[in-house]
Amino acid sequence: MLKIFRYVKEKWYFVLLIFVLLFAQAMSDLALPDYTAKIINVGIQQKGVEDAVPEEIRAETLNQLLLLMQEAQRNLVANSYTLENGIYHLNKIEVSEREELNEAFGIPMFLLYSLSSDREDAREIRSQMGIADGMDLGVVLSQMPEGQLIQMREQIELAIAEMEDFLVAQVAVIYIQDEYEMMGKDIGKLQNNYVLISGLRMLGVALFSMICAVLTTLVSCKLAASLGHNLRNRVYKKVLSFSGKEMNQFSTASLITRSTNDIQQVQTLITMLFRIVIYAPILGIGGLIKVMQTDTSMTWILALGIGLLLLLVAFLFTVAMPKFKSLQTLLDKLNLVTREILTGITVIRAFSNQKREEERFEEANQTLTRTNLFVNRCMSFMMPMMILIMNGITVLIIYNGARSVDMGTMQVGDMFAFMQYAMQIIMAFLMLTMISIMLPRASVSAKRINEVLDTEISIEETMNPVTPATNIKGSVEFRNVSFQYPGAEEKVLDDVSFTAKKGETVAFIGSTGSGKSTLINLIPRIFDSTEGEILVDGASVKQMRLKDLRARIGYVPQKGVLFSGSIASNIRYGHEEASEDEVKQAAKVAQAWEFISEKEEGLASTISQGGNNVSGGQKQRLSIARAVAKKPEIFIFDDSFSALDYKTDVVLRRALKQETKEATTLIVAQRISTILHADKIVVLDEGKIVGQGSHKALLNTCEVYKQIAMSQLSEEELANE
Repeated sequence: MLKIFRYVKEKWYFVLLIFVLLFAQAMSDLALPDYTAKIINVGIQQKGVEDAVPEEIRAETLNQLLLLMQEAQRNLVANSYTLENGIYHLNKIEVSEREELNEAFGIPMFLLYSLSSDREDAREIRSQMGIADGMDLGVVLSQMPEGQLIQMREQIELAIAEMEDFLVAQVAVIYIQDEYEMMGKDIGKLQNNYVLISGLRMLGVALFSMICAVLTTLVSCKLAASLGHNLRNRVYKKVLSFSGKEMNQFSTASLITRSTNDIQQVQTLITMLFRIVIYAPILGIGGLIKVMQTDTSMTWILALGIGLLLLLVAFLFTVAMPKFKSLQTLLDKLNLVTREILTGITVIRAFSNQKREEERFEEANQTLTRTNLFVNRCMSFMMPMMILIMNGITVLIIYNGARSVDMGTMQVGDMFAFMQYAMQIIMAFLMLTMISIMLPRASVSAKRINEVLDTEISIEETMNPVTPATNIKGSVEFRNVSFQYPGAEEKVLDDVSFTAKKGETVAFIGSTGSGKSTLINLIPRIFDSTEGEILVDGASVKQMRLKDLRARIGYVPQKGVLFSGSIASNIRYGHEEASEDEVKQAAKVAQAWEFISEKEEGLASTISQGGNNVSGGQKQRLSIARAVAKKPEIFIFDDSFSALDYKTDVVLRRALKQETKEATTLIVAQRISTILHADKIVVLDEGKIVGQGSHKALLNTCEVYKQIAMSQLSEEELANE
């Protein structure tokens, strides 16, 4: 799977942009629970008063508080407030200064609120201090000696040392609320303004997070689509460079699956991979840090939830992963069966084997379906279980949080923030889990793609290409050539030597399996000879550029191959610049013009995929016309007249002789009548040349040729020839 990422490197700036966007999104998402906590704690419970630092305070109230502060704290307060009309207004200060002020005001406000309260313990404290009910607390404090005030502050610090910090802050907030009311401020308006402003900020953060998420999705999809495009191009170009050896390693159905479904699997994974692999750790680690800052007493709930999820995922991995890995192989098999049935539909009908092929398809289809159903059932089981675990964690957090709120050790907003952070941590874990589930199938697909891309090409361009001589165009020479298929024990061709000069027609004949087609496939390097040397225009084919070599050859395969398009586009396939007159001439030479002219659209008539809308003979003639239109130095006909009737064969060969008199013609044939007038006939038997010469000479010198001739021609025809 990691090898696939090398094709992402060229789009590194997309990866960087995704990282920046996901980091911004994660930070925004992690900020939202804080806003929730502040709206509940400050906006609702504290009526908009954020901490123990009053924005405004009466002079007499501040003077009382200053009496209970240390010297440094008094100086800090004096520098932070400005007096106007008997009211102290808070100056613009830094966050660190506000924290110091909050600490400075906290204990004095707690003490003053406690002393002024109507509770029994507060009255008892006032009585011990000699403060009668109704006495002015400020006057009493101002008359106390400095040492007594310090002692009282130390006592109150010891008393509240075991309390939660937020309880002191809560009392200070209540003190400020009372102060604001004494000043005539509208507390309800203050509360509404705080909730509104915090809510708008929260919406802004959520909107920013959404924009980042949308942009991340767009960039990820673009990156994945670009990767898919590049992989398809690379696989396509790689397959085009395959020789016959490499093509034998992969079935056509498998190559199609690797080029489509496998690449789609990798593309789908990449679409999600960067978004999750980058986002989930940031969200999870950030959420964990926030949880530790909020409350550590409930972290065991997170550990329990993650442990249960790990058990569930481990179970699914053990059961479902082997099935995931087999899906692509089963899909290959289904594609293979489908391709064979669709390609051989005529033969299937002719032998009335529809039922058998239906059963074969049904077997492959059922196997794939059962595996898919098993995997999908596992996944459908997984999601409800994960949701159940998440809901269970939520219930546990609410239960334990409610108890903490009741005991005064936690605020309601903090409980909700903890719950949201816990869900973010679990969601991060779930996202990584989903990727780990998708990864095996995509990994199998990536491996199959790499198998194609990493396949070593047996026929490669030479580093120092040779340019053939210009004075010996059209010559083909075999020098002691042998060939053996990879993995085979016996040679298909053994020590083959012959020469074909410009303007000559050289024919190859022999029994089935004697190596005729293999021999001529060595010339354009469909395969490479294992021994010996093949020369074209005096240069070794292994030392020539493939493009230069194949540009000299007009090849007509044993089975006519046409491409979807028009008749004209198929004839021009080897020579796109051919004029309409040249196309017509090539069609006439190939004896195809008669049936072309009968069509309503003529040369513009449509050819369907694979040439299925023309007959076998017409397909062969169009393939021959394609080679003729190219005007090559060397024509190769691999049993290309087998689908033609005798009359058409004779007329076509006569026209070809006239058209190709300046070119070398190599013909593989099964019929003696096709090669009677060849300049040289090469007879093959079990991969070896057993005779060379003209028809008449071979009848007298080659027993194999004589037997073939006698099996196809009458004694009278043999005598006349």
